[in-house]
Amino acid sequence: MPIKILPPQLVNQIAAGEVVERPASVIKELIENSIDAGASRIEITVEQGGIALMSVRDDGCGIVKDELSLALTRHATSKIESSTDLFSIATMGFRGEALPSISSVSRLTLTSRVDHDETAWQVSADGTEQDIEPRPSALQKGTLIEVRDLFYNLPARRKFLRAERTEFSHVQALVRKMALSHFQLGFVLTHNQRETLRLLPASDQAEREQRVAGFLGQSFIDNALALDFESSGMSLTGWIGLPVYSRSQADQQYFYINQRLVRDKSLTHAVRQAYQDVMFHGRFPVFVLYLSIDPQWVDVNAHPAKMEVRFRDSRSVHDFLVKAVQHALQSVRPGTNAAQDSGVSEVDSSIPASNAYSEQVAEPQAGYQASLAYDYQSGGKTQSSSAWLNEETGHSGFVGKRPDPVFNERVVTTDRHQLSNLATATQCPVDNNDTEQDYVPALGFAIAHLHNIYILSESANGLVLVDAHAGHERIVYEKLKLQYAQHSVVVQPLLIPVNVDVSREDADLIEQQFEVLQQAGLELERPGIEQLQVKSVPAILEKADIAELIKDIIADYREHDGSDRVDFISQRILADMACRGAIRAGRRLSRDEMNQLLRDMEKTTSSGQCNHGRPTWVELSKEELDKLFLRGQ
Repeated sequence: MPIKILPPQLVNQIAAGEVVERPASVIKELIENSIDAGASRIEITVEQGGIALMSVRDDGCGIVKDELSLALTRHATSKIESSTDLFSIATMGFRGEALPSISSVSRLTLTSRVDHDETAWQVSADGTEQDIEPRPSALQKGTLIEVRDLFYNLPARRKFLRAERTEFSHVQALVRKMALSHFQLGFVLTHNQRETLRLLPASDQAEREQRVAGFLGQSFIDNALALDFESSGMSLTGWIGLPVYSRSQADQQYFYINQRLVRDKSLTHAVRQAYQDVMFHGRFPVFVLYLSIDPQWVDVNAHPAKMEVRFRDSRSVHDFLVKAVQHALQSVRPGTNAAQDSGVSEVDSSIPASNAYSEQVAEPQAGYQASLAYDYQSGGKTQSSSAWLNEETGHSGFVGKRPDPVFNERVVTTDRHQLSNLATATQCPVDNNDTEQDYVPALGFAIAHLHNIYILSESANGLVLVDAHAGHERIVYEKLKLQYAQHSVVVQPLLIPVNVDVSREDADLIEQQFEVLQQAGLELERPGIEQLQVKSVPAILEKADIAELIKDIIADYREHDGSDRVDFISQRILADMACRGAIRAGRRLSRDEMNQLLRDMEKTTSSGQCNHGRPTWVELSKEELDKLFLRGQ
């Protein structure tokens, strides 16, 4: 067939196929234009799910009369002028084909007015490429774009549109997602002449949290950490759900780069990695995160809809996100102000959550210590079970000690004399001139050991229940991780090197990373074009499946431009060791042991969850206890 130039209308329709998938795609392009125009209020009107009518009105700067026709011309834009601008895009959109592409598959009317004009001006287009002449119209300052009869001239594409309710649900979801990243804007959404959404500009943190709660539920804000982290020229802000507030699917994860909603596997992988040893298996975190980065470091032109991006150094961004989220999660300990709700109302959450933390954190004196013996040379075997060691008597409380008879009695007393004794036993100072709550630590003082499993404690807020095994497991795990990090990696040479058959491309990829992997304790060589040879591994991974490990590392590098597989597996082994070394259910603890466990949990990072992501403690406030017994009703 001969080569020929396509007619302009067909060219525009082909371009529209890249940008206009459904009514929500049109709304996205129009809202982004309004944002770039400096609008403070955007009104969206939709009829029949957007198929019959979509209109977006803003109070932005407007378009002058002489440029209205250009706005509907292909490759015309006010947002870039050179190739330098193309790789440093600071606006929400720039693609010159957006409006002409939309007009090529619909009947589009553009009305706009700038400050100094006495009247508004209007142009119309319907894909026929006829001359467009502005005509006077009535409109206050700003721009109004109306899009009618979407795909009227492409019946084959119109058949792919869904039912009215489905299409509007996509429009509504899109507006909500964009409202989550532009708190300075007010939004109004109307469908079939019925207002479905009205949002006022959110100027402070409380109003922003109220907007987020309106979309993700108040329970998310009640169970979320506000994040603000800056490093290496990047900053990350937003909210991340506590580990106990999770979902069975990744349907409430919103990530924005320079206020632009994006989908990127590397970004979600980084967040998930940060949660890996505090999240219950099979669960997904909930988050709304905003990454601010130099526009020159990210290419937003990787996809016509601008939902996918490319980073100049994706590994640096990935590592920054892991560090930022981990820093926020590790800052949560009993006694911080992170609010948790023991009755999480989030529909899909089946994991119980800890209640509101106390605001006081007691820093106990050194009276009892966790005795942890870990020998890296022996492949990570513990030489003795973990135990609380009384430094004065030298007696290990977890080995065959009879339970304290005082704590076999289910009697709760709060007189000052007993509190003074408890404070003395846990090395907490008591000021006789202060009230009780002045010296009650975050997890309170132990009262009883229930069923040889749970510690019952009285806190300033109410009652606290602690899973002794889970709490001790986290303490031991964090100590093992610290020991592992402080020692140089102990390398175990393999008596018989392990050969791994891979493709030539995978061998080329990993060969470039030999030096990085050697720093992690993996020594590799390439004896053949399609073969890798492992000569030594970290001692802690001596019994691991080495061939499978190498293949997983290759997969990580292909998908995320890096691999933390060695650290991940090492931490899993440490977690298993901590689980085996922690207090076992059925072992009776004395009063001193229980209180020391509570004090150490208050000092330990991520102590709200064990290594498997299960909660370690819950609290019932006095108000909740009153409700249980109908007090005051």
